[in-house]
Amino acid sequence: MSALPPITVSSLDADRLYELIDTLPASAFPGAAALRAELDRATLLEPEDMPADVVTMRSRVRFDIAGSGQPFELTLCYPKDLNGAADQISITAPVGSALLGLSVGQQISWPAPGGGTTSVTILDVVYQPERAGELGR
Repeated sequence: MSALPPITVSSLDADRLYELIDTLPASAFPGAAALRAELDRATLLEPEDMPADVVTMRSRVRFDIAGSGQPFELTLCYPKDLNGAADQISITAPVGSALLGLSVGQQISWPAPGGGTTSVTILDVVYQPERAGELGR
């Protein structure tokens, strides 16, 4: 795996994600250790200080998965917020964990389901709740 890009995570997201990792059974979140490692290496900022081009929880992000041939636009969600809509991705999904904390233009290689790695590139942060003043959810 190539060198990991720097990431920035809001302190609120980090607190909630550490709690999620500690409460979900390992069978429900096989990528928990990888997400914990990402949180441990992240630069933490207060939610109101998050740059607008950084992927936070509940951000709507446009990204490319290497080899897919098409960009995706999804909202990064906590498992409790998933409602079955096709435009959502859980933080517990490998690509969901890969997106967190990246900024526009950054790329990361991440473990793929079933082995190997995949590469994800951030194209745009279409919506970020910190910028919209929606921090309390």
